[in-house]
Amino acid sequence: MRTESPSLTAWLLLFLLGLIWGGSFLGVAQALTGFGPAWVAAIRIALAAVILLGVAFATGQGLPARASDRGRRIWLHCAGMAIFSNALPFTLLSWGQRHVTSGYAGITMAVVPLLVLPLAHVFVPGERMTPRKVAGFTIGFVGVALLIGPATILSGKAGTDGLARLACIAASCSYAVGAIITRLAPAGPKLSFAAAGLLIAAVVIVPVALLSEGIPSSPPPAAVLGVLYLGILPTALATVMLVHVIQTAGPSFLSLVNYQVPVWAVIIGWVVLGESLPTQFLAALGLILAGLATSQIRLPRARA
Repeated sequence: MRTESPSLTAWLLLFLLGLIWGGSFLGVAQALTGFGPAWVAAIRIALAAVILLGVAFATGQGLPARASDRGRRIWLHCAGMAIFSNALPFTLLSWGQRHVTSGYAGITMAVVPLLVLPLAHVFVPGERMTPRKVAGFTIGFVGVALLIGPATILSGKAGTDGLARLACIAASCSYAVGAIITRLAPAGPKLSFAAAGLLIAAVVIVPVALLSEGIPSSPPPAAVLGVLYLGILPTALATVMLVHVIQTAGPSFLSLVNYQVPVWAVIIGWVVLGESLPTQFLAALGLILAGLATSQIRLPRARA
């Protein structure tokens, strides 16, 4: 059990992770100026897979073994993570950002830890939905409804913008499923696990991009820089940083990054892209973060 306080390095890495992941939505916006949504996902995944495979083999971890039953279970979980934590949400977010702001897409990422709560209650032993977690989930769910838009929900119809909002929420749902799949995976080197997941995701998404969008032609420099940023920083380097934070400070400490990402996404979208967010979306962000905070509060235990 981890008892020491997180180090200054852990806090710095946590801050940088929030900034890097918050900036990924700006990267997607730039990448979409020259690539289709599937190619944005495919290039970032393939580039990150090459980088992480190199790091995994350079550090002696390599890929998970496949000969034993345990090894095959690990690869099965890698496949689940590949689809639900990489290929599917990256594509959904890229498509959604064709029609919504990068700040809006970033706000939807605050929904992920809230969606994990009911999934963990069902699939993870010992993770029960306590009254505190139910209250937090309820508050956050109101924020999600506000984020999608009451008119869209009440009418049961969604135009292009409504579908784009739903695509971003669906990406959050996908991330939540991927988080549960990863959590239930047999123990093993995290970097090796991540590299295998990205390898599988690349094998899946690159053919999809080729079949659905063809070969990209003459993308502008901004688009190329956008996908390079996505592949190198938020997908590859951030994974290495994430593994270090988990190993030195624990997963609960890492969960604090969920408060940063949407805030950075909104700030970067406003400063760099000149985006403006309706009061409705900012109110939704406030409700979602309040729900997240409520669900994570640790009440002091009474002493005997």
